[in-house]
Amino acid sequence: MIVAEPPCAPLPESDAYVHLSLLDGGSFVGEMGKIHEGVTNEKFRMYNWAFYISHQGRHILWDLGLDEDRSCYTPWVNQFMLDEVNHVGPRKSIVHQLGERGVLAAQVDTVLFSHAHWDHSRPIRDEFPNATAYFGPGTKEGCSPGHMADPSLQWDGRFFDPERATERWSELQGPWVPFGPFESALDYFGDGSFWVIRAPGHMAGNLCAAARIKGGEWVLLGSDCCHSRELLDGKYEISEFCVPGLGKMSLHSDITAAKGTISKIQILENQFGFHVALAHDARWLKVGTDQILMSLLDEHMTKAAKERIPMDEIP
Repeated sequence: MIVAEPPCAPLPESDAYVHLSLLDGGSFVGEMGKIHEGVTNEKFRMYNWAFYISHQGRHILWDLGLDEDRSCYTPWVNQFMLDEVNHVGPRKSIVHQLGERGVLAAQVDTVLFSHAHWDHSRPIRDEFPNATAYFGPGTKEGCSPGHMADPSLQWDGRFFDPERATERWSELQGPWVPFGPFESALDYFGDGSFWVIRAPGHMAGNLCAAARIKGGEWVLLGSDCCHSRELLDGKYEISEFCVPGLGKMSLHSDITAAKGTISKIQILENQFGFHVALAHDARWLKVGTDQILMSLLDEHMTKAAKERIPMDEIP
């Protein structure tokens, strides 16, 4: 017996839109065998994209990418990740990239983190002194107390330690309502222009977001809901791999839930015409045919997309 999928909620009708642009968040060396099942474990440059959102005087960041300063990261990340992945920060810092857009770091009021992994999230108070960080519901439970209570934990106690946290942050509150195929989304500005979406599977509190830009097109900030365009297209399955001493693992904490989230993103793309920008996917920059996504690039990144990113070089 085939069980029919429940009907999608309609997309909100709105004339409102946000200004959205891509920020270079650095890169590191990834392993293809940890992303795609059944492939040769080749190494490649894995880019990190962050985004700047402006709307009616608000200045917001979606993720931060990487920083070369290792003090940004917990002892666990320094020991088990940074030596392995050879991470590099962006050629121009996030603050510098914002400055080129006429935005001062002090004007940033919010940093929305898609999730709490080290290559997306880090403390913000020194860079963005007037900003508050927000994570998805369930992050606190999944990441507390963090490394200050137990140095063997990967999660950052500067956010999640209940007694010694240094960062100003909170979990996003509702109301959570349906958005297309997704059950829980937050109309962030209250005018239908930007929706933060609960996207289970990758880790506790994982989020993606839908941005309506000028002209009425929708861009889906897919973050780590999946780690490649090929996964989104169904060309490969999510990899499970063995780590000595830890056993079988995946980049997703719940593969079944991650597949469900991927299928919902496919619906947004195929049925509603969304343009999908995943946090680590560079294929659309290399191909350059999606003019909506390409319009998110500044002059520097437009040049990098033509000259350096196709060669897997630092932008």
